Amino acid sequence: MASSPCSNSNFDSGLEIKTRSVEQTLIPLVSQITTLINHKDKPKKSERTLAAIHRVGQAVSVAVGRFVAVGEAIASENQELKDEMGQACFEARRAGDAIAQLTDVGSAMQPQTDGRVTVFSDRTGMVKAARLLLSSVTKVLVLADRIVIKQIITSRNKVLVTLDKLERVSTFQEFVQIFSQFGNEMVEFAHLTGDRQNDLKDEKKKARMAAARAVLEKCTMMLLTASKTCLRHPDCESARINKDAVFHRMRCALEQVIEIVTEARNCGENKVLPTSIYNSIKDFKCSVECLRENLHSSTPQIMAGQLETLVERTEDFTDSPYTSHEQRQAILSVCQLAHQDTQQLVHTWIEAQQSVHAKEATDELEVAILKTCQTISDLRRELHKVAVGRASDLLKAHGEHLPLRALKAAGAEGNLEAVAEFSRTLTEQKEQLVETCRLLCHVSGTEPLEITCIHAEETFHVIGPQIISAAQTLALHPSSKIAKENLEVFCEAWDSQLCDMALLLKEINDVFEGRRGEKKPYLSLPRPGKHSANLKTPKAVKLDAEEQTSMAKLGLELRLLSSDVDSEVEKWEEQEHDIVRQSQSLASMAYNMYLFTRGEGLLKTTLDLFHQAEVLSEEGLQLCSSLRTFSSQLVDEEKSVVITEMEKLVALCQQLQMGAKTPVQGKTATFQKVDSSIQMTRNIMTVVLSLLPVSNKLNKKYKSERTSFSSLQDWGERQDASTPVKEEGSLSSKNANGFGVKSLEQHMAGLNLLESK
Repeated sequence: MASSPCSNSNFDSGLEIKTRSVEQTLIPLVSQITTLINHKDKPKKSERTLAAIHRVGQAVSVAVGRFVAVGEAIASENQELKDEMGQACFEARRAGDAIAQLTDVGSAMQPQTDGRVTVFSDRTGMVKAARLLLSSVTKVLVLADRIVIKQIITSRNKVLVTLDKLERVSTFQEFVQIFSQFGNEMVEFAHLTGDRQNDLKDEKKKARMAAARAVLEKCTMMLLTASKTCLRHPDCESARINKDAVFHRMRCALEQVIEIVTEARNCGENKVLPTSIYNSIKDFKCSVECLRENLHSSTPQIMAGQLETLVERTEDFTDSPYTSHEQRQAILSVCQLAHQDTQQLVHTWIEAQQSVHAKEATDELEVAILKTCQTISDLRRELHKVAVGRASDLLKAHGEHLPLRALKAAGAEGNLEAVAEFSRTLTEQKEQLVETCRLLCHVSGTEPLEITCIHAEETFHVIGPQIISAAQTLALHPSSKIAKENLEVFCEAWDSQLCDMALLLKEINDVFEGRRGEKKPYLSLPRPGKHSANLKTPKAVKLDAEEQTSMAKLGLELRLLSSDVDSEVEKWEEQEHDIVRQSQSLASMAYNMYLFTRGEGLLKTTLDLFHQAEVLSEEGLQLCSSLRTFSSQLVDEEKSVVITEMEKLVALCQQLQMGAKTPVQGKTATFQKVDSSIQMTRNIMTVVLSLLPVSNKLNKKYKSERTSFSSLQDWGERQDASTPVKEEGSLSSKNANGFGVKSLEQHMAGLNLLESK
């Protein structure tokens, strides 16, 4: 059982904390309690210190009082938790009052001759009150978190009921009415699960949730067109197969979400994650490197078994018909070398255990360890090169979507023979993609990315046959507009998964090269009136499921661009440069807008999106200002390159700003404004991406020239200087960096998180 974050201070609530919102709410409280406990260790304190202790104690009490009021309000909206929540709130309030009393020492104490006060130190009472406070506050938060889980289950149940109704409808009128209800319920479910996904601490659960939600997102549009096709052509077997596959996949995804949030074990995570080569390499290297500390940490038999298992798994690469002869030979050669190095290591290891000359034996063993680890790293690099290279080649080859175009054309002509021929081509491509996803899983480098690889593999495996059944339906009914639309939707889903695979490929490369960006956590604890059991539709506009689907491709382009900008920014040596900071800020905001297209993240409504677009345009104009300043040091030809792109950026930012501020009315106009805002943001990020490498190159060039000049200048000044010069500016700038200790009162602000959210 995991402990709370207060375990560092020996305060364990005994409750497992699974979300960032609970953890982040507790951290400042733990810090303040620790401060009070540490102060109690000193029997004598000045009046100033006593006043500080008194203020912290009172602040804790007041903050807890407000926190308890929020907990009680949540309890009043959820009767099934009222008793438990009420008891936890009562204990929290009692502990807060006790801390206030223990720190209220000013009135009872008289200062001694040295101006200090001897405090009655009730450390036992303070520790007891602190334990009670942390335990009760954690319990309130965990109970509140249980409400979020209940909301997700309730929302899922509503979706399942409506899904069953949709599957049984027999008329278009009934279908339209029920699907409208289904769409609203799916949007509600998407927002609840999106908040939960962002709030989860466990990265594996987060990745599984993302995979399940991606299935639901893509399947919603498929369900619409597949159902309409079935209603239009009720006797068509291929249409029925197509529709049944969509409904089955949606139910599986809904079930997976509930397994994650409730931690049900009937599916089990072992089923999700087969052992990858990367994990085998990690385990083997760990065994080898442990010999430095303990010669008896493993046995030669265990190490040989680990290597054998690792080499067996490389057969997924060497046995593949798509692996070239050169690649196969390279992998086999490194595996052979790994066997030889391991045998030599075992020989040296045994000698070290028996040797009386410890130092010489240790040196020889160190050399053997380094050599073995290097060979294993070479094997990992070779496998990574094969998997990533094949994936890149496939993405380029499939970029033109020739089989999909041919299937659409053959279906529209009613040519069943041509559909069968191009279906075989698509099936072969599907098999290549499925196998490539399996290889990427082996070299992914993290468990969340392994899960994403498995999701990609499953998606290609399922969507391929669905495209074929949709094409068969169109070939049987070539004049059917809905059958044509249905095939188009499944082809778009295939295209979307290829885009996801490109992103996955970049993330795997980032991990391999040691670049792993941190994402800001999102907190999803309930608030009174906002997360009641029966959620009310907010007044601000949200994208419905169909709109989110149509936005998906544009959003993915935005995510790719923001990721590319982040990569370019990392190449700058001066990470504090204004151009770097402003570009990072733009990439972060663009990523938020991408999340909005998926119904995730901090931007919940179109109003949030438009405000973000306005802020992004302002930041873009700030970047233009920095670029103008930067260009002033360039020569004419270089300057013109930067100025030309900068002027494009100015125009785009101004257009985005005007569009974001222009009021619109009606659903269609709002959606058009959303589409325009995201397209304009994409264009802005494209220009930023083109500017960054040019600016970085020029910045390095001029920095090098300035360094050469300033070195000569500094040397001359040192020869002439007779006395040191006092630089007041550097002192003041150092003080401005905030070396002082943050006040306790400021740190207390985190306790009011629930109320201020």
